[in-house]
Amino acid sequence: MDVHGRIREILAETIREELAPDQQHLSTEDLIKALRRRGIIDDVMKELNFVTDNVDQELPSSPQQPICFDRQSTLKKTNIDPTRRYLYLQVLGGKAFLEHLQEPEPLPGQVCSTFTLCLHYRNQRFRSKPVPCACEPDFHDGFLLEVHRESLGDGTRMADSTTMLSISDPIHMVLIKTDIFGETTLVASYFLEWRSVLGSENGMTSLTVELMGVGTESKVSVGILNIKLEMYPPVNQTLSQEVVNTQLALERQKTAEKERLFLVYAKQWWREYLQIRPSHNSRLVKIFAQDENGINRPVCSYVKPLRAGRLLDTPRQAARFVNVLGYERAPVIGGGGKQEQWCTLLAFLCRNKGDCEDHANLLCSLLLGYGLEAFVCVGTKAKGVPHAWVMTCGTDGTITFWESLTGHRYIHKPVNPDEPPLAEQPKPLYPYRTIGCVFNHQMFLGNCQPSDAVETCVFDLNDESKWKPMSEEAIKSVCAPGATTSLPPFPPLCASTIDASVASNEIEMQLRLLVSEHRKDLGLTTVWEDQLSYLLSPALASYEFERTTSISAGNEEFQDAIRRAVPDGHTFKGFPIHFVYRNARRAFATCLRSPFCEEIICCRGDQVRLAVRVRVFTYPESACAVWIMFACECAS
Repeated sequence: MDVHGRIREILAETIREELAPDQQHLSTEDLIKALRRRGIIDDVMKELNFVTDNVDQELPSSPQQPICFDRQSTLKKTNIDPTRRYLYLQVLGGKAFLEHLQEPEPLPGQVCSTFTLCLHYRNQRFRSKPVPCACEPDFHDGFLLEVHRESLGDGTRMADSTTMLSISDPIHMVLIKTDIFGETTLVASYFLEWRSVLGSENGMTSLTVELMGVGTESKVSVGILNIKLEMYPPVNQTLSQEVVNTQLALERQKTAEKERLFLVYAKQWWREYLQIRPSHNSRLVKIFAQDENGINRPVCSYVKPLRAGRLLDTPRQAARFVNVLGYERAPVIGGGGKQEQWCTLLAFLCRNKGDCEDHANLLCSLLLGYGLEAFVCVGTKAKGVPHAWVMTCGTDGTITFWESLTGHRYIHKPVNPDEPPLAEQPKPLYPYRTIGCVFNHQMFLGNCQPSDAVETCVFDLNDESKWKPMSEEAIKSVCAPGATTSLPPFPPLCASTIDASVASNEIEMQLRLLVSEHRKDLGLTTVWEDQLSYLLSPALASYEFERTTSISAGNEEFQDAIRRAVPDGHTFKGFPIHFVYRNARRAFATCLRSPFCEEIICCRGDQVRLAVRVRVFTYPESACAVWIMFACECAS
């Protein structure tokens, strides 16, 4: 029964007996021997029932999908490319997720909180099956990762041990918790160094990975994952563990040295910046920012040209996509100021929400991918609240601000403070007050104009009397791709997995039920007008089109159709509203808070007909814009 307890007692006893003062180390073999002597291992073996899985001979299905298998079934044969080398990573259960110690076993069919593991490795992304949150979550997934070098003519050859040893990209693992309402939280973010498998004799190795929390809890253990790594096909000549360890140590040393030199340079740059004006001390010049694991990284490393493939067509569509990703400030325990946490891109995308800096970094990366000259601006909004937004510089000198949280764009025309007081000055429409610095993947510039107010700011970035630049060489040494092993590579964007019409129908049906119930409580009957509901579709489509392109179209036809549909002597009222989540109850509660919408939903009168239309627009990464329109017609 209490096998763990008995093993612990015997190990403690063995350590006391066998550790003579001169012998400081017991190997695993010694401990196993001690357990064998006491007959514990035999007892345990008798109790276990094995299921035969021919894991070694066969490999699972489609490389890009998580390979999910039952304990009962053997793995399916897969369509893998025989000329490529693969790393088969299995996640075999979790342990010690102590926060979920008290969770009751979920009943069959009951909705419960779940854990999902997301992986990214060299342009490949995977997602595990969701498993119920528990102290020992039942992860059982396999992932087939292709290990391959494109450069130096290696494109056609299968990677051998030495080639693989030179591939320093880690496997980025992000653990997400989804609660019963569909809200996601980031639990842990971990970089797995997989190359230890190259030094194991049979090309297989098992690891226990301790996951640490994020943000303020980055020193606290969240839980442990059991992971098994296996090379496939097996490598002909394995490297000695010593060679692998030496290579990893050399890389760490090189990275640490580059980071140290950059830190020395940054301190020197900051001293020079303060010598221009002592008041610069209070400007928001952000050279380093903490990621979700509490590690300080240069801000330039959070931005990189990112191509969206065929998932997004235009820069404005990219801005719309970033705007529909949820906004959430980094969680903070207790009161106090803003907890700062810039997320790595994978953590931001998997959680599907993040702070303004995460949005600005992603938007800047996408705009750079579209070939624009884009920068992230760090400054403040009204009331001195720190904020980040994006700026693009046109070839004709036009400066455009992009607000990543709303998708709005503003043209910047500087106010000239030396003009006579009666001269006509441009009125700024943007919400930004001050600006401390701008940066992208190659440049970092501190604002050294007499005032840091955005409205008087001149964005001539080549003028060193207005913007103090950092050496591009110094930035490249720590932020260029592959410059240091500590930089997480950027994941590709994934297409949406949401079926827009199914999701639209589901939400619409739920809203009809909620409206009918709400009216029933008020003692009102509900009559739905299907044709009127259908006529609302063009309006919702044109609202989304306007958000994406800033062009309004198709409004005349919509108005014409409504005029024809509503009989003489009847009044039509409509209320459109927009959400970035798909929870119908939450949306309905928000709608009822608007007096105008409540008036439609609770409409009393003669011949009242109600209509509701929902249209879900999907974007990459299961982000979506949800437009809802409630309408009613009644005899006036």
